[in-house]
Amino acid sequence: MPGRIGEQQVGRNVTSVEGEERARQRAYWRTTLLLTAVLLLAWAGVSFLPGWFGDELNTVVFFGWPLGFYMASQGALIVFLLIVWIYDRCMTHLEKRYGLNDED
Repeated sequence: MPGRIGEQQVGRNVTSVEGEERARQRAYWRTTLLLTAVLLLAWAGVSFLPGWFGDELNTVVFFGWPLGFYMASQGALIVFLLIVWIYDRCMTHLEKRYGLNDED
């Protein structure tokens, strides 16, 4: 009988550890989805808003060019690179936070 109690205790500890691991995985995935959604919204805004508001943006001059033209030719590309950089930095931080990093 005493062996059975020990086995039950070990089973509870394993279940508890598995539950904590699942909670960490859910928190990691939830944070990843939030980051992806925010960056996707930024991408959509940079992609579509200059086209929709081109006439209004062209009334503003930026470095000698109409802002709508600048956003379509250069600004969007810069923002896209910035989005990739932000995603990389945030995911690296999240992986370290949740113990998923594969540093060699």
